[in-house]
Amino acid sequence: MFTIEQIKEAHSKVKSGADFPNYIQNLIILGVKGYDTYVNDGKVQYFGVNNYSVASDEKYDEIKIATSANKERFIEFLVMHQDGQTDYITFCNHSGQCGISRWRVDIIEMTCTYYDQSDSEILIEKISI
Repeated sequence: MFTIEQIKEAHSKVKSGADFPNYIQNLIILGVKGYDTYVNDGKVQYFGVNNYSVASDEKYDEIKIATSANKERFIEFLVMHQDGQTDYITFCNHSGQCGISRWRVDIIEMTCTYYDQSDSEILIEKISI
């Protein structure tokens, strides 16, 4: 099974959203099936086979999450990030400003789903690697 240390090593190579496809490839090799990222503190819960999971610690100071989601503005920030124009913490701050409380990457389905505070799906995007 994978460890947080292995995941941290893979994540250390991610400098912007443009690096995301390689990150997903590395997680697949490790056996990660998916993960949830919590915007408010950066904690990530990773899932594997047979209900195996590990969680990272908080990564940064608390980010306030807007009470209502702004999907259109979030998509603008997401496109900027995926184009390599912003770093990870900037993207997390933008997500919080737009009311995104977490996202789930499903490596089996190859999707990334963004949720608001009430756990409603705001955006589902297909991951292409």
